[in-house]
Amino acid sequence: MSRFDLPLEELRTYRPDVAEPEDFDEFWADTLAQARSDAGPTRLARVQTALSLVDVHDLTFTGFAGDDVRAWYLTPAGATGPLPTIVEYNGYGGGRGLPHERLPWVASGYAYAFMDTRGQGSVWGSGGSTPDPHGTGPSAPGFMTRGIDDPRDYYYRRVFTDAVRLVDEVRGLDLVDPARVLVTGGSQGGGIALAAAGLVEGLQGVMADVPFLCHFERAVGLTEAFPYQEIVQYLSVHRDRVDRTFRTLSYFDGVNFARRATAPALLSTGLHDTVCPPSTVFAAANHYGADVQVEVFPFNQHEGGQGFQWERQARWAEGVLALGLS
Repeated sequence: MSRFDLPLEELRTYRPDVAEPEDFDEFWADTLAQARSDAGPTRLARVQTALSLVDVHDLTFTGFAGDDVRAWYLTPAGATGPLPTIVEYNGYGGGRGLPHERLPWVASGYAYAFMDTRGQGSVWGSGGSTPDPHGTGPSAPGFMTRGIDDPRDYYYRRVFTDAVRLVDEVRGLDLVDPARVLVTGGSQGGGIALAAAGLVEGLQGVMADVPFLCHFERAVGLTEAFPYQEIVQYLSVHRDRVDRTFRTLSYFDGVNFARRATAPALLSTGLHDTVCPPSTVFAAANHYGADVQVEVFPFNQHEGGQGFQWERQARWAEGVLALGLS
């Protein structure tokens, strides 16, 4: 795959106008207020595993509409708090998997929570445990167009609300330092992390790798790759719903959350990435409301930097935490 997007020098200054509804802030304030009102108790169950150096808990919290959402919560065995904490969100189609698949951050001394994405977990990986009990109208296969006729019904309203509620609940756990929480994720998880950046106050940092769910109008018109092609597929059938569809998506665009972010961020992109085109990543970065860095991998596709990027994240997180403690 050759490079297909803007040259890097243009990407670094690419700051497009992205549609934002007038009631964006009201919509999300009302959504989160209702979710917090519906919240029930968080439940932690110790899980016996072969991981002798890690304490593993199955965490169940209430997300959108009071629905139960599952997560893994891992801490260094025998640790005493308060600990800096990483909250991670997953890529499209994957579930929370198994605890031994989630070790790098806890092995680095962090408390760590990994959210199951409701309704997902059966496309790759080791499975998920959280259903999405809310029905929707007609949609294309996948998750991108579920409930897309109305932002109140849209699938990612539920997912983004879950993401915020997990941070709420993690901040109340005994070993967690609530002032030192960072969020991260890759692809869909990166898009969810950007949503959290715009919706959660007081985050210490945001690490969004090759983030999905940014600058929808450009992504849908530029790439032939899925999952953005789910929207193309839907609109190729529902030809009269173009304006309505993009209005709904404007409530969930990572660029609009990035504008509201106050925590420093580390993003990444691959210049050959057709799944989440580089220009959509830079659109979010160049609108970001706080200090932001973008790690560029000139010859990579959607896999981005993988282990190289995790090492970059670990050093960056240490630096951000040191600044926060000074």
